[in-house]
Amino acid sequence: MSRAARLLDLLQVFRRYKRPVSGATLAEELGVSLRTIYRDIETLKAQGAAIDGEAGVGFVLKPGFMLPPLMFSEDEIEALVLGSRWVAERTDQPLGQAARNALTKIAAVLPPDLRAGLDDSTLLVGRGAPLAAGESELPAIRDAIRRQRKLEISYADVNGACSERVIWPIALAFFDRARVIVAWCELRNDFRHFRADRIIGLTVDAKGYPQRRAVLMKQWQAKEGIHLRSRSD
Repeated sequence: MSRAARLLDLLQVFRRYKRPVSGATLAEELGVSLRTIYRDIETLKAQGAAIDGEAGVGFVLKPGFMLPPLMFSEDEIEALVLGSRWVAERTDQPLGQAARNALTKIAAVLPPDLRAGLDDSTLLVGRGAPLAAGESELPAIRDAIRRQRKLEISYADVNGACSERVIWPIALAFFDRARVIVAWCELRNDFRHFRADRIIGLTVDAKGYPQRRAVLMKQWQAKEGIHLRSRSD
């Protein structure tokens, strides 16, 4: 977690407490050391946060402190709301919750008139289809992409024939009716697209794949373009 993200999380924790909270409690909630909490509190104070208290007694954030307001147009507000609602309905539970949390954080730093636009947006997203069995692995797949880890998968093709694959996942595309992994396939020695709902079993390899994801992405884009138009396995 970056220091900026940790400071934002510390502010969110402070806002939940109306009375002084100990540094130890803050450290436990954020998963950092007590020394880090004390240092972060001093950083927030330097940025203008009115935090009263001291070590051994507890700390409290006085109402009214906000980060510099974010300014969005009405269209930008609606885009944020619609995008967050789409993610919440069309992806896995952790990513959907992250979208809701992000919108809450944005709302916390918006001026009142713009914040009202978040709640009053009339752009709605229909409920998505339930995730298939293989799609319950979407959080693990996203994590493997971030960490550039190989995936060992048992995969059923369109005819139901099953094969064992080792793939290097580089991207995950979300469609209304399918979630598709873009990956280098060791079996085919080429890029392939795998539907997440056809994955029967999945194991994340402890070792990373040998090429950088950014390089593989450029190679895939050069071969296929940015749209998933080539054949899927």
